[in-house]
Amino acid sequence: MMEERANLMHMMKLSIKVLLQSALSLGRSLDADHAPLQQFFVVMEHCLKHGLKVKKSFIGQNKSFFGPLELVEKLCPEASDIATSVRNLPELKTAVGRGRAWLYLALMQKKLADYLKVLIDNKHLLSEFYEPEALLMEEEGMVIVGLLVGLNVLDANLCLKGEDLDSQVGVIDFSLYLKDVQDLDGGKEEAYRPENMAACGERHERITDVLDQKNYVEELNRHLSCTVGDLQTKIDGLEKTNSKLQEELAAATDRICSLQEEQQQLREQNELIRERSEKRVEITKQDTKVELETYKQTRQGLDEMYSDVWKQLKEEKKARLELEKELELQIGMKTEMEIAMKLLEKDTHEKQDTLVALRQQLEDVKAINLQMFHKVQNAESSLQQKNEAITSFEEKNNQVMSSMKQMEERLHHAERARQGAEERSQKLQQELGGRTSALQQQLAQLHQQCSSLEKELKSEKEQRQALQRELLHEKDTSSLLQAELQQVEGLKKELRELQDEKAELQKVCDEQEQALQEMGLHLSQSKLKMEDIKEVNKALKGHTWLKDDEATHCKQCEKEFSISRRKHHCRNCGHIFCNTCSSNELALPSYPKPVRVCDSCHTLLLQRCSSSTGS
Repeated sequence: MMEERANLMHMMKLSIKVLLQSALSLGRSLDADHAPLQQFFVVMEHCLKHGLKVKKSFIGQNKSFFGPLELVEKLCPEASDIATSVRNLPELKTAVGRGRAWLYLALMQKKLADYLKVLIDNKHLLSEFYEPEALLMEEEGMVIVGLLVGLNVLDANLCLKGEDLDSQVGVIDFSLYLKDVQDLDGGKEEAYRPENMAACGERHERITDVLDQKNYVEELNRHLSCTVGDLQTKIDGLEKTNSKLQEELAAATDRICSLQEEQQQLREQNELIRERSEKRVEITKQDTKVELETYKQTRQGLDEMYSDVWKQLKEEKKARLELEKELELQIGMKTEMEIAMKLLEKDTHEKQDTLVALRQQLEDVKAINLQMFHKVQNAESSLQQKNEAITSFEEKNNQVMSSMKQMEERLHHAERARQGAEERSQKLQQELGGRTSALQQQLAQLHQQCSSLEKELKSEKEQRQALQRELLHEKDTSSLLQAELQQVEGLKKELRELQDEKAELQKVCDEQEQALQEMGLHLSQSKLKMEDIKEVNKALKGHTWLKDDEATHCKQCEKEFSISRRKHHCRNCGHIFCNTCSSNELALPSYPKPVRVCDSCHTLLLQRCSSSTGS
């Protein structure tokens, strides 16, 4: 390692010296084709590779000097531009090529000495890449840095594009440094002259340089001899493998001979088998001829039978086509009937729903009227109490009581009339099936009665107001009567609000009457259609669809129908039930959606479904 370091130092000195001399003669600007510059990079590469550790991996051994050069980017941020430009070059594929490009760029920036000095100052980082006796780890590294400072004088113009830096061979050309030894020997005599003493000193230096070159050449020879020994060992290994391959060839030729013999035996056996097969083929040909003759005879009889059967088939096909046409016509008629049935059922259901909604609205109106009546009763009871309190004070209160009693009698008469009207309306609602026109007339009469009662109530209210005016004059008699009169005024306001509500309800009733008239017309038309359809359903289903007028009691629970207990048809059997006895819904084959079914039909249909699924 000592000798290698010394030789590399001498070669570095010579290469830098020759490079500077050539550069000064050419004008300090160098190109990539300049031979001393190329040799300088080769010597620099050898110096960086000296003592470099070998990194082992799965691919093989890796020994490149680009690894320590990448440390410069971390230590000196100015070198980051060089590293990024080297990595972005697409032509470079190996670490050696990237290292050479890095040296080119550093020399062009005139900072090669500065970057190497930063590396040598941080030897603890270089120890990962170099052995302790390497050139850069010893003092010679600082000497090289000092020599490289002189290169800052030069201007290098190097183009990295288009150059194959990966495959360049790093061999030193000693022809640039070796000089003629005869010039050195002939000048010894003249060296002792006083005027030639300076030249003698220069010659001695050249001799030392030549000796250094000789030592380096010897070292190279030693390395080459080592490589020759390695090649000889490889040649011996190849000869051994060649002998083994020859032995395997001989064995393979023996196998081929044995296989050829087996092939001849197989050919003989094949010929014997072929002769036997030909004999068998002749026998089979004779048998097939006999069978063909018998087949022709039987085929004639079969052809006659086939012609007869074909005629019968044609006749049956014609008959079948006629039957299919008739079937298609019947199916079309049936589908049209079913569609018409479904449409009519949908119309009836919608109309029934609207009737239910109208009935509910009527019930709401009646409930509101009842509430108003109860409020009037409460007001009357409060007035009675007040009148009783007033009688204790004055005789005039007796007249007020008599008038209040008359008013109560009139109200009782009105209540009885209303109750009678309600009973009549209930009876009429039970017979709603085909008597909607009569109900409308009765409703009009009821409304007239309500209007007459309202007029009576207004007259009574006027009388009450008059009485209250009289009572106002008697404020000085007692403070209790004043408070009661204030309550009466509050009741007046409530009565006005109730009158407004009555007016709104009358409007609603008028609208409902118009809707009932329209529904009556639609129901009369739909009933006519339903009668025609029910006759068809009787033939298809075998069940009778009862009319609303025929049923007055539920078939299952036998309870009488009323406004609260409405009539509902079972879509399976056609009988009429109440809501509690026909609250179930099932999907029937004649209806696309689930429809209302009575409890008995519901259980029967479920049993049929369970028995069909079990079977």
